[in-house]
Amino acid sequence: MTPLAQASPRPARWGWLLYSFTRREILNRYAGSVSGLAWTLFHPLAQLAIFAFVFTQIFRVGVPADYPGVAYVTFVAVALWPWIMFSEGLDRAMGSIAANGGLIRKVAFPHRLLVYAAVLACSAVHLVGFLAVLAALKLLGEPIRLSGLPVALVLLLPYILLATGIGALLAALQTLLRDVQHVVQVLITVLFYASPILYPASLAPESFRRWLQLNPLAWFSERLREVLLQGSGFVAGDAIAAAGCLTIFLGGLWVFNRLSPSFEDFL
Repeated sequence: MTPLAQASPRPARWGWLLYSFTRREILNRYAGSVSGLAWTLFHPLAQLAIFAFVFTQIFRVGVPADYPGVAYVTFVAVALWPWIMFSEGLDRAMGSIAANGGLIRKVAFPHRLLVYAAVLACSAVHLVGFLAVLAALKLLGEPIRLSGLPVALVLLLPYILLATGIGALLAALQTLLRDVQHVVQVLITVLFYASPILYPASLAPESFRRWLQLNPLAWFSERLREVLLQGSGFVAGDAIAAAGCLTIFLGGLWVFNRLSPSFEDFL
């Protein structure tokens, strides 16, 4: 075998390894848990109940007139589950390299697979919960447009790609600088409340809406509502947002690959 052949990538082999990492990530996540996957559904539901009480009973936030017949719980749920998928995937991706230090020191493989597996595992688990909640809301009489599910699933792809790109960047930085995680936790909280997840974008001050236009999380939150609650299809802005997510993904992956050879020195 020539050196070139030996050095060439093996997509089939790495694909199987990615599957194994993802499966392990899901199984390890619930090892020793009696209820298993039920906690994945219960935790977001508890968050949704708390947010619904606070924002409807205390802050008196209502649903815009553009969404007739839609309850506040449904309005929030459509954007909250993708956000949880994004934020949790980001958090697990950030710690994926440090959590697998022993494996990295012993086995040669593309380290980015650990980041991919962390995000894919979170996406798969929370996607099941998301679909279950949408089905439950539909059965309860909420105007969920199930015909919009294919469009919504396509919109989730750049959302996941964004989490993977930022997660790869943070995973590399977290491996070299352990303080990164603490800073990111604060930024994630700020980003959550700065995105129209618990409130409609129309409630944001005019000056703040300009920033929202640059926030891909705000874009996808609003678009998922339009698709699942209004029956909207694709719009030109979806392609622009997807291109932005792809750019962030490639940029994060480039930084990760540049720093990856140094990981073993810090693990």
